[in-house]
Order: sequence, then C-alpha cells, then structure tokens
Amino acid sequence: MEAGIGTLTRLGEERVDAVLVVVEPTPKSIEVGQRAAELAQDKMLGRLIIVASRIRSDADMEVMAKAFEGLEMVAIPDDPAIVEADRKGVAALDLAPDAPAVQALCDLARSLLSVPA
Repeated sequence: MEAGIGTLTRLGEERVDAVLVVVEPTPKSIEVGQRAAELAQDKMLGRLIIVASRIRSDADMEVMAKAFEGLEMVAIPDDPAIVEADRKGVAALDLAPDAPAVQALCDLARSLLSVPA
C-alpha cells in the first residue's frame, strides 16, 4: 500500500488479521510509523507488527526498539539482494532465496500464517 496513514484512516471498524507497519530507521519514517501504529491501536484493528526495514546496525535496531517500545517488531536487514532483484524486475525470493532479508521476510510470512520454520 502507499506510504503514510491514509489506508488506516479509511478503514472502518472491521478487524483484520494483522497490520504491518513498515518503518525504516530514519526520523521521518519513524514519525509516520508511530502515527500509523497509534491509529491501528486506537482502532483495535488486530495484531500489530512493526516491520523494521533496511536495518544496517545494532544502533538502527536500538532506535527502532526505543521508538516502538512494547510493540511486536520484526527486523529486515538492509540487503543488496533486494535492490538487485528490483533492478532486474524479479522477485528477491527467486533471485536470492538464501539472502538474509529474504529469509527474514519468509520468517515473517510464516509467522503470519502460523507455520513453523
């Protein structure tokens, strides 16, 4: 979906299985992510997961953990395989199934489906 909180503001009161808020460790992304997380919590939409994307260091994760304290969080490392797949117009899963970011995304998908690794 598009960046920002527009989709969440247009949702009615119906629940969903999960709300994924994708956030990069930058001040603007964190600010928008916090607003989205707060809105999802206020509307009690369902399971809320912060997807900490493009994580490059422990310091990035510390910033994210502090900004979204107490919320479920999944870290997706910054990974050149994702950029390469995008450039080639192919799925990262097809290009580099063993890449760290691909594995983290597969783990997230399994957790959403409640499927063991």
